[in-house]
Amino acid sequence: MTPGKELLFCALGGSGEIGMNVNLYGCEGKWLMVDLGLTFAGTEYPGCELVFADCAFIEERREDLVGIVLTHAHEDHIGAVPYFAAELDVPIYATPFTARLVANKLAEAGLTRDVDLIVVDHFDQIDLGPFGVRYVPLAHSIAEGHALVIETPYGRVFHTGDWKLDDEPLIGTPATPEQLTRIGDEGVLALVCDSTNVFNPAPSGSEGVVGRAMLEEVRRHAGKRVVVTTFASNVARLQTLGDVAKATNRRLCVSGRSLDRIIEAAQSSGYLKALPDLIDVDTAMNLPRGEVLIVATGGQGEARATLARVADGNHPIKLDKGDVVLFSSRQIPGNELAIGKVMNQLAEQGVTVVTDRQAEIHVSGHPGRPELQAMYGWLRPQILMPVHGELRHMAEQVRLGKESGIPQQILQKNGDVIRLAPGRPGKFDEIRTGRLVLDGDIIAPADGEAMAMRRRLAFQGVVMVAISGHVRHADWQVQVAGMGLPLVEDYDAFVGEAEADVLAALTKLKGADRRDADALTEAARLAARRCAGRWCGKKPQVKVMLMAEGLQSA
Repeated sequence: MTPGKELLFCALGGSGEIGMNVNLYGCEGKWLMVDLGLTFAGTEYPGCELVFADCAFIEERREDLVGIVLTHAHEDHIGAVPYFAAELDVPIYATPFTARLVANKLAEAGLTRDVDLIVVDHFDQIDLGPFGVRYVPLAHSIAEGHALVIETPYGRVFHTGDWKLDDEPLIGTPATPEQLTRIGDEGVLALVCDSTNVFNPAPSGSEGVVGRAMLEEVRRHAGKRVVVTTFASNVARLQTLGDVAKATNRRLCVSGRSLDRIIEAAQSSGYLKALPDLIDVDTAMNLPRGEVLIVATGGQGEARATLARVADGNHPIKLDKGDVVLFSSRQIPGNELAIGKVMNQLAEQGVTVVTDRQAEIHVSGHPGRPELQAMYGWLRPQILMPVHGELRHMAEQVRLGKESGIPQQILQKNGDVIRLAPGRPGKFDEIRTGRLVLDGDIIAPADGEAMAMRRRLAFQGVVMVAISGHVRHADWQVQVAGMGLPLVEDYDAFVGEAEADVLAALTKLKGADRRDADALTEAARLAARRCAGRWCGKKPQVKVMLMAEGLQSA
């Protein structure tokens, strides 16, 4: 598919799901990519941590790809860059803070010389074939969140990225309503808009509100050791915590490699200059309890992060009864059990746990309904196309846009090719999309046989059958071993019966089947599996290793 004299949109990831944002715009034979993110694997991908959008469609057309423009530095927007950028072989454009974090990723992957990373001043326009792109600063839960104004011969697109409205931002200067209104006055064909928080009937809230609530909360716990866990990427929140530490006469300690990386990148980009001097963990542990404020990673229950290790008693940071942990973050869907485990461990130790339900110590980085409606009013687009959300989020934003008077709304999902102009906008084609996983050092299909087999192993266990002997004499020796079966005291009895069943099945084979490797293997597999079913009700995967002489095989 090659774009003609038209403006096309296609999401490879991030539409119909949270995270993994990869968007394409097509115009006059060329494609532009906006963001190249990832998501984190759950239990559905055992043994894997990272999940990517399948970029095969654009990889096959990379000679027509003019560049990749990054809206901001969250992992769901930049995380896949070191895995795909060299293959796509086009320039990547980002503002300074985002570029620094991307550069660090490329350096870790040994790709610094292989990827052309171009740092863009916030107000410069990037001309890429038929596309003219300029950044528009918007508030978000990370430094340098941006929307994109994409100019094309067929109309202007306002691509929001992730955003919110904030009357008291601590980092950066978002565009004002007057500036956004002027963009609307110029004419906006399509608003491609974040849907994550569309069900929230209230505004997302301000970082200034968090600062005041955090200060009050920390003061309430005078004389206690206070730990705050938050998203490492939230530079404004780190500045808030620095200010709170100063105001409460506490020394500030941070624990977690991701926090170290963000602070280094932020300070190198001109942010967090007023952050107080940091102390290390050992120093923090030797201070009186009420004289330290600790910022720790692990608010999502990550097993290897600081907070989970503290809760396990496996970290130099020690908490006693009466100490306090403030969760200054939201629960990402899918992490509820892991977060609950950490909270329960802390509660068992007598540690006080405070979340945003008890105090206003966190605000979202995504727009609630009033903010969405305000943006609609400033930009006055002809078309609303929701992205960044599950289908229920995007469908709800379609309804909100219709109620708000936007003339046309488009509900799309990954793989839908949408023609925005000319003519009536809507879906006119569909391409194959999918997911890839990082499995060890290999990027593999998420729906491939290896992953399907691993799920079956996780649910059912495995039985190994080793067979040796000579076909002519049928003098079979059989050994069976099981792994992951719910058999303990009965294990030896099961093995003995399974070996006997396999031997009986092999003996029953007649004629050509007695010499056929496939027939022997299948008879042994079925016999072992049936035996396991009788003993434990499982249908395990069975691997047969046939080491016999005189075999015939196709």
